[in-house]
Amino acid sequence: MTSVDLSPFVKAYDVRGLVGTELTSEVVEALAAGFVDELDAAGQTVVVGHDMRDSSPEFAAAFARGASARGADVVGIGLCSTDETYFASGRFDAPAAMFTASHNPARYNGIKFSRAGAQGISLATGLAAIRDRAQAYLEAGSVASVETPGSVTTRDVLADYAAHLRSLVDLSGIRPLKIVVDAGNGMGGMTVPAVLGDAAGLSALPLEIVPLYFELDGTFPNHEANPLEPENLRDLQAAVVEHGADLGLAFDGDADRCFVVDETGAPVSPSAVAAIVAQREVARVRAAGETGDVFVIHNLITSRYVPEAIEAAGAIPVRTNVGHSLIKDRMRETGAVFGGEHSAHYYFRDFWGADNGMLAAMHLLAEFGAQDAPLSQFAASFDPYALSGEINSTVSDVAAAYTRIVEAFTGRGEFDELDGLTVTGAPDEGFWWFNVRPSNTEPLLRLNVEAATPEQMAAIRDEVLALIRA
Repeated sequence: MTSVDLSPFVKAYDVRGLVGTELTSEVVEALAAGFVDELDAAGQTVVVGHDMRDSSPEFAAAFARGASARGADVVGIGLCSTDETYFASGRFDAPAAMFTASHNPARYNGIKFSRAGAQGISLATGLAAIRDRAQAYLEAGSVASVETPGSVTTRDVLADYAAHLRSLVDLSGIRPLKIVVDAGNGMGGMTVPAVLGDAAGLSALPLEIVPLYFELDGTFPNHEANPLEPENLRDLQAAVVEHGADLGLAFDGDADRCFVVDETGAPVSPSAVAAIVAQREVARVRAAGETGDVFVIHNLITSRYVPEAIEAAGAIPVRTNVGHSLIKDRMRETGAVFGGEHSAHYYFRDFWGADNGMLAAMHLLAEFGAQDAPLSQFAASFDPYALSGEINSTVSDVAAAYTRIVEAFTGRGEFDELDGLTVTGAPDEGFWWFNVRPSNTEPLLRLNVEAATPEQMAAIRDEVLALIRA
């Protein structure tokens, strides 16, 4: 084996690197061995899935070699979305590895790890140890095989996955809807026909799906599978208007995030989706007889309307840092029924606390399809404030920028350092807040602003940006 420094591409919550220079079959084999060793998974089942990137099947096979060499029984589930691996990890109560670089360009690949039951793994909760064990194998020159290596088998879980989601949200009684879905040549091209259509043998729903870029193609010939970037939504927005559709859905490359546009092509805020789903999930568990406190998680840069909607539903909002594995951990600690992030990650207690964009979309369709207003009107009631969206600035001296912001806003609002710096306006200035967070991986400051009116939001946004970029 060649020795490669794993630190630059073993990130806070997953592995994400350049194919051929950082991620190679040898590196993957070593990471698999480190994963099995760290989780003490010899003699246990380990699930491996992969997306449609050209390098993914080779890497999944390399992972199976490394994991089985260390004694794990590998179950390969083949082509799948990330939330399918969470489903398999939960259903089989087994650790899992998913090969994907999500929305990153084609030259990247990566691994999302889970403990048994779809529990997250971050640098602080095992990923650093997996990295160090893998580094030792690379420096030793090979993965040492245990006396009794594990087996490698395959299993198709798509039909079971689709049936499970259908069991959680009943769409059979909604009004007929026409939906344009942009899969971005990612895994949504496989999961949407199975869950929302009849490709997995399930009964047809009152949905007419207009497919956009459903062909699985890891070179992303039409646009990057990153719906967070506005330019990647343009084809969907145009198609919704052209087809007279009720709404549009856009999935990222590994189909674990879902973005929504209304009948005019305008984006629906992920915070509005989070508020809608939160209220549905609280109502569902109350109707099922749950008494006592019900918790719902939101990160600190979702709209203020999200905790307001949670409280209106009779539940308790739990504000957290931004971060995938962190929110999974908080879901488990609090027993929260749901969690929502500004980035369109949505977490469900009934899905082992893991995130599932398809499930969030189904909740939206169920609520929207149970009434007659167009989505632009329906969603507006869940999005009453003006949000800036996340604005990134390259900053050479983060501390100096912080100092300028603190000096400018001292006496004008309350300061909170849960995750970066949040400033909330004093009541006599009207409702506004902003958050400034440094990136974990780049010399960037990320700004999010919300206010009662667009004019007030723009004024605060421009003032803080000027201080950041001074």
